Amino acid sequence: MAQQLLAVLNRDGARLRRIDDYLHGRHADPYMPPQADDEYRLLAHRAVSNWMPLLVSTPAQSLYVDGFRPGATGQGLPAEASSTTAEWAHWQRSRLDARQAAVYRGALTYGHAFTVTERSRAGQVRTKGLSALRTAALYEDAANDDTPYAALTVTAWPSADTTGRARLWDARHEYAVTFKSLEDKKGITVSDARRHGSSECPVTRFSASVDLEGRTVGVIEPMIALQDRINQTIFDLLLSQTYGSTKVRTVTGMAPPVQRDPETGETVLNSAGQPIPLAINHNAKRFLFAEDPDVKFGSLDETPLDGFINSVDMSIRHLAAVSQTPPHHLLGQIANLSAEALLAAEQALSRKIAEYRVGFGEAWERVFRLAAELAGHASADDYHGEVIWRDMESRSLAQAADALGKLREQLGIPARGLWRRVPGVTQNEIEDWEQHAEDEDPVGQLATALRRATPEPAARPVPAAA
Repeated sequence: MAQQLLAVLNRDGARLRRIDDYLHGRHADPYMPPQADDEYRLLAHRAVSNWMPLLVSTPAQSLYVDGFRPGATGQGLPAEASSTTAEWAHWQRSRLDARQAAVYRGALTYGHAFTVTERSRAGQVRTKGLSALRTAALYEDAANDDTPYAALTVTAWPSADTTGRARLWDARHEYAVTFKSLEDKKGITVSDARRHGSSECPVTRFSASVDLEGRTVGVIEPMIALQDRINQTIFDLLLSQTYGSTKVRTVTGMAPPVQRDPETGETVLNSAGQPIPLAINHNAKRFLFAEDPDVKFGSLDETPLDGFINSVDMSIRHLAAVSQTPPHHLLGQIANLSAEALLAAEQALSRKIAEYRVGFGEAWERVFRLAAELAGHASADDYHGEVIWRDMESRSLAQAADALGKLREQLGIPARGLWRRVPGVTQNEIEDWEQHAEDEDPVGQLATALRRATPEPAARPVPAAA
């Protein structure tokens, strides 16, 4: 298994590193002639206009888990989301409020990311993210299985003086792995087997999209060709701007002034016996004139840049359409757009985010089941729980209040059932509202007091079996 997993990292390493380079602005150079000088290469370096981080950040900033609702209780009703459940306590203990964003960004960038749920040395169950550049997993059916039968993550890459180290998990045990290189199968050593405490591999895959072949694709790899086209167009724009964007003044039939000896006034000659011309200080504030009537002045027109600018604008629009990113997010053109137009422009992005939430939500539910099993809770077999995503749509509080009021009045939905629809509300705020609502309800307070004052009937003893 260690050989297979390291071989997967070796096979996918070049592709994932290329994606990582494009994310961080290390793009392929635009086309240049073979004899390009340093000035050309400097313009090629400045032509890189990196749009990739925006393609990742736009959907990632709309993915935020804000609560967890356990599955059906003994009465057959789903439990209410609460900040006191064991699942949410595990979430807070693992500091996933802040760390969940790194998991989403990794999955959107490379196509997949991983988490591992394990018990620490202090006995606490925690979940942490694993990078796709360092982690690989094996599945019997990569397209449909959510549980790998083995996974490996590299903790230290090998160098000239030290061997690489990795951690390997299967359904029951965790192993320590050392290796000399990803290609050297004979240099792999597996040791230090110990039980990790779960009934299945504790590594969970978060995939942006998985096809029926089990292949994962992020948002960057399909956009590399468009990014290269944008860089090439901007490079051509810089060339035209640098060498041809200004008018060139010309003069014919006039010799430039030459250097003269200040004492004798004779012309100074160079080593070849030719007069040395003086540099002409010419700018927009100076005029050229000549006494000879045969001298002619002229100019060469500048290169128009409108075509290059329109080509860049078109390429960015293509990028927005293919990536399902609203054009105003990339172009910054939001003037004179009505609320309906903005909503229509963001529908494609909303559908894409909804697809990501389904896949990532299933992965988080498996994480909660693994954590419950390691902690010994009964919710280890809860397949009906669901994560609650924060509403990140761009709606004003007045619009939301008007819509929620209509739902309350026209459809008769209880007010408490609509609290979670308030933009930006958190689980702690909802629980605070519930406490205030109980404090302001005298009938409810009386019922609670009577219920607490009434002793519960003693349970009947169960007769012993004959």
